[in-house]
Parts: sequence; C-alpha cells; structure tokens
Amino acid sequence: MSAFFGPAGRDDSLLKFGYKTALDIPRCMKEKGLTAFEYQCGRGVNVKHDVARQLGALAKENGIRLSLHAPYYISLSGIEKEKRDKSLDYILSSAVAADAMGADRIIVHSGSCSKISRQEALSLAKDTISRAREHLDQNGLGHIYICPETMGKVNQLGTLSEVMELCGTDERMIPCIDFGHLNARDLGIIKSEQDYRAILDEVENKLGFDRLKVFHSHFSKIEYTSGGEKQHLTFEDKQFGPDYEPLINQIVKRNLTPTIICESAGTQSDDALEMKNYYLNLKGRE
Repeated sequence: MSAFFGPAGRDDSLLKFGYKTALDIPRCMKEKGLTAFEYQCGRGVNVKHDVARQLGALAKENGIRLSLHAPYYISLSGIEKEKRDKSLDYILSSAVAADAMGADRIIVHSGSCSKISRQEALSLAKDTISRAREHLDQNGLGHIYICPETMGKVNQLGTLSEVMELCGTDERMIPCIDFGHLNARDLGIIKSEQDYRAILDEVENKLGFDRLKVFHSHFSKIEYTSGGEKQHLTFEDKQFGPDYEPLINQIVKRNLTPTIICESAGTQSDDALEMKNYYLNLKGRE
C-alpha cells in the first residue's frame, strides 16, 4: 500500500482534462496521475446525496481516495453552548455526505481560543468532539473518522499537542497535520528532516504507530506574520516554507501510507503531483 496524493478542491489545470462538473473529478485525477481528492464543504455541506453517491462510485472506479473538509465555521471550542451544539449538526451532515461518496474521513477545524485560555478552549473542544463522536455512532456513522486539523494562526486552537489531545479522546480520531500551518504559527520552525521527524515522533508516541501510519495531511507553503498564517503560496515561492522533500523522506523511511492533500494557491493539483513523483522516485530506490 502506498501514500495517497491529491488536491484540496479543483484548480484550472483540470480544464485541459475536460473538467466540467464535480463528477469529472475522479477521471481528471486519474488522468493527471493523482490518487486522492479532498471535497470542499468549507462554506456548507451543499452536495446533493445522489451526486455524492455518483462521485463515490466514480472515485472507486478510478482508484481515487476521497476525503471531505467540513464547514469552516464549526467551533469545537466556542464559548456559546448553542454554537458548539450547532457544530454537532455540521459534523453530522459532513459525515453523511462523506459516507455517501465513500469517503472515510472528515477534516474539522479545531476552534478558537482568543477569548478564553487555551486550556479552557481545549476542554470545551474535547467535550464537543466526544459528543460529535457519539452523534455519529447514534446515526450509524461510527466508521467515519474525524480528523482535527492543526491550525495556522496563533490565536486558534490547534497546536500539534492540542490536536493530539483531541485525537486521544477516541481511537477513531486521526490527526490532520497541516505542516504549513505548524510552520506558520511557529514562524518558520520546520527547516529540516529532523523537524519533521520530531513531529511524526510525537504523533507516534501519543497515538501509536497504527494511526501515524494512516495520518491525514494538508501541505502548502504559507506566508506568515507575527500572528501566524497570512496566505497560502505555491511551490514556486522560495521565501516561505516548508519544503516537502524532507517530509516525504520520512514517510518513505517509516513506511507510512498517509493521505497528503495539497493546498497550494491555485496550483494544488500540479504541486500534489510533484510531491507524488518525488515519493515514487524515492520508493523506486528502495
């Protein structure tokens, strides 16, 4: 089994593969040489059930692993109980759509801690995500993994250790490690293979090898300021990081099979393919 590579949403490069509707995505991914695609529901779960089912069938036919990004406005740590309760509905609707399209994981933003302490925010988020897990179980969706994401702004919940705590609430939680976010929130901390090794070591130490092996990831170069993430860039940028090669080196050395979703600004398909080709080149040397 190999790692999976693909983009977050579509970009204009797919037009040359005849992209017209969402149902063309699996074919376009296969023809481009990619193996994954993250369906974007950041602004709401608006995909129709029959379209999701067709998309899932086509993805299976073309060997494309699907995941789904849940709405951005989910707030696991919101100080208002009503907002946290509403987030349970958003997570459920995301899981329903993911299940219809044959995806086994949904990616969820961790929340904010700008008005309360980080520990208070983490406590609220752990409670909310535990209740979300129960909500999915009660609706026959216990097989859908929830993937809390590491976040890029300093005032957001979502450091690596905080995501490890969220994932520690249930074995069906898989971390979404956004290396660009981690690099941005700590002002360029990821510079070498050793830095990636330390991140992956922490995941394995906290969650075990089985979950490390199949972790979810977002990857892009990100411009940052003192507050963390500012904007996503492309692999052409030479000022901001992180570089993907040391991460792929670690993935191959550890025999990991993660899903790597590229979030470059408008070149996510091309950059995902660049990562995949580097990965295959390394694997070929083994």
